[in-house]
Amino acid sequence: MEKIKWLHQMVEQSPQDPQAHYWLAKEQAESGNLFEAVQSLSTALSCCEDDELRKEIIQELSIVSMNLQNTESTQTAVPTSLQEEAVEADYLVEQKDNLSLLKTKLKVIDGEEKPKTVNKKSHHITFEDVAGLEDLKKTITLRIISPFYNKGLFAKFKKKSGGGVLLYGPPGCGKTFIARATAGECKANFYPVHITDIIDPYIGVSERNLKGIFDKARFQKPSIMFFDEVDTIGFSRSKSSATHRGIIDTFLSEMEGIDTSTDEVLVMAATNTPWDVDNALKRPGRFDRLIFVAPPDEEARKQIFQLKLSDRYAENINVELLAQKTEFFSGADIENVIEIASENVLSEILTTGNERPLNTDDMLEALSNQQPSTLDWLRTAKNYVRYSNQGGLYNDIEKYLQKHSRSI
Repeated sequence: MEKIKWLHQMVEQSPQDPQAHYWLAKEQAESGNLFEAVQSLSTALSCCEDDELRKEIIQELSIVSMNLQNTESTQTAVPTSLQEEAVEADYLVEQKDNLSLLKTKLKVIDGEEKPKTVNKKSHHITFEDVAGLEDLKKTITLRIISPFYNKGLFAKFKKKSGGGVLLYGPPGCGKTFIARATAGECKANFYPVHITDIIDPYIGVSERNLKGIFDKARFQKPSIMFFDEVDTIGFSRSKSSATHRGIIDTFLSEMEGIDTSTDEVLVMAATNTPWDVDNALKRPGRFDRLIFVAPPDEEARKQIFQLKLSDRYAENINVELLAQKTEFFSGADIENVIEIASENVLSEILTTGNERPLNTDDMLEALSNQQPSTLDWLRTAKNYVRYSNQGGLYNDIEKYLQKHSRSI
């Protein structure tokens, strides 16, 4: 009971923290307070924005709801005495009222295994939220967004809205964020596809899951599907196992097969290793548009520093100077520099007791020990461009490398 009291205090201190409500509910369920557990889980669900945690909450809510219903049936089946029967009747009336109240708030979850599906995401992200990368935005606008808005004009030139676009580049440079912003610009249904939505240990189930995801996107077009780290399911067949080949073959068929079409269905994917993606996926008709997402330029880095520092206790930060000194730094690298500088200032405050804001010198000190994580990727890409670019797939990287050849 002491643990429940402690968890209640946590909930009172952080009423919008879904994890606090979730752990309180689990403790209430273990103590037999099933209805209170359902109330806590419902509250956790209403304020939860994390997809993985929502799945856990929904699963726990299903279990607790079933136990609550089983308690009702068990209690009605075995009355032991008239007195107990009267008490039981009052309890069951209360439980029925509670269950009727729950049914208005909860959706019944079927316990049987069903094919995995991908939920549509609501969007409020557009290109205005993306720092810099103006050339990339122009490319995406011309090749992806314009066909969605000018279908008649593009139809005259036999250009359809939809198809496949592969974003590639160093990790941490915003490929996933660009995909979400693109969907926001197109005002299309957005379906992020994770590897866990597809892979299943049973033979044939993974292929069925992948086909079901494509079918749902086609049914609710215009839509945009986004496969992050697409090399995990589109890995080169010459290097993959026999069990994995079926998934790749299904992917190829759904992208462009005899009885499939991606008209008004844009399939976007992102990868850090485009050379590991099966060549058949990169041919015209499938991922026929490969777009290089380069490390942010100086103006973009300036905007990233401004954005990341806007809600921190900082003053007189020279973002222009920091942007100049962070060539080849990705957005993730910049965020890491800010985190290190903040930790150093907090350590100093705890040691001296003198509170002060973050400043430019703190940022420069943190920056002095950091190297951009993109350089290793760019040097690896340099070898692929030199020896494996006969088809011109990596021309964008080649231009970028030539422009910065002295620094890489």
